[in-house]
Formats: sequence, structure tokens, C-alpha cells
Amino acid sequence: MPDRTFEKPSQTEDEYFVREDAEKKRKLALEVKKQTEVAERNRLKQLHWMRCPKCGMEMHEVKYRGVDVDVCFSCNGIFLDQGELEHLERPEHKGVMSAILNWFKPEMKP
Repeated sequence: MPDRTFEKPSQTEDEYFVREDAEKKRKLALEVKKQTEVAERNRLKQLHWMRCPKCGMEMHEVKYRGVDVDVCFSCNGIFLDQGELEHLERPEHKGVMSAILNWFKPEMKP
């Protein structure tokens, strides 16, 4: 019966397994980072969702000519999401911005 001794893996094999292990660890670290970023974004969204960036009070959506305008009735802030200003600038909506601004002017006392 021949004596079976195990040969030590070659340096090339060692390097291969080290690279494979490092790549697995890198992918795992990236996944953890991604999940952490998603969790942080979700936390911030919950904290700031529909809160006025000026005063921090609750904002309300008001539908006006097909656009949801975000309004803070505390500081009279008016906020538009991406693309909404362009929608209101269309010729068929001429005068919309002045109409919106007139909605939220403080009432004059007689």
C-alpha cells in the first residue's frame, strides 16, 4: 500500500482561495452598506415626510389644475415637486402661480 501524504497547495491555489474569500467578504460588506443606506434613507423619510423645510410644521397637499401643491399653512410656504413647476408654466396654465400665491395670502382685517 503506497503511503499517501497530502501535498501542500501551491502558491497559485492559495492566492486563488484568498482572492475568492476577499471577493465574498467585499460583496457582503457592500450589501450591508446598501442595506444600511436604505434603512437610513427610510428613517429620514419617516422623520421629514410632509414636513415644511422652512419651519418643520406639517404640510398639506392641495390639488390645483392637475398638480399636487405642498402647502405649509403655518409659514405659508408653497412647495412644488420636480416637474410640477414646468407643468404650471405651460401656456394653458397662464396665471396659475399668481392664483396659487393669492390663495395663501394672509387675510386682511377690515
